[in-house]
Amino acid sequence: MMLFVDHQPQMFFGAGSTDRASVVNATVGLAKAARVFDVPVVLSTVAAESFSGPLLPQLREVFPKHEIVDRTSMNAWEDQALVDAVKATGRTKIILSGLWTEVCLVMPALCALAQGYEVYVVADASAGVTPAAHEHAMQRMTAAGAVPVTWLQVLLELQRDWARTETYAATTEVVKEHAGAYGLGVTYAQAMIDPHAAG
Repeated sequence: MMLFVDHQPQMFFGAGSTDRASVVNATVGLAKAARVFDVPVVLSTVAAESFSGPLLPQLREVFPKHEIVDRTSMNAWEDQALVDAVKATGRTKIILSGLWTEVCLVMPALCALAQGYEVYVVADASAGVTPAAHEHAMQRMTAAGAVPVTWLQVLLELQRDWARTETYAATTEVVKEHAGAYGLGVTYAQAMIDPHAAG
């Protein structure tokens, strides 16, 4: 399952570890990967009405009818409604992304790992206050057993084989929309070489 934590305006304001537009792009690409492959998703915010603002609109657009678990706790895993929502998916692997890496990702990642979940942290759909904060948080989670991944890696691992025709078109659309030069390459290949060229 995928857990998106605190992709909100106030959190983006403080994110300084990388280009914010890149994080938005990666987050939406990851969300669309979940939609294409029908991966269960839990969306969570912190203090949405009093401080941090609403969920990233582009993310909300991918899941317009999903319930959002709003919390007061920095550690999402201390919110029982969120833990219940994760457990309700019946999945034991969590693909985790959010803001900030050093707070709102580290804490639930460590808690979920301690409870026996496999945790995959999507580094480029997450950001910290500084590059060092993000990197040290990624190292801390990795040392505890989390696996660092990128949004495109997740998408392509879900597709696995270009012969999987039921998800081929939707996957290549996500690539073209969000995978930068790779997406342009697919567009070119499909136009100039073969409409079914994948990359």
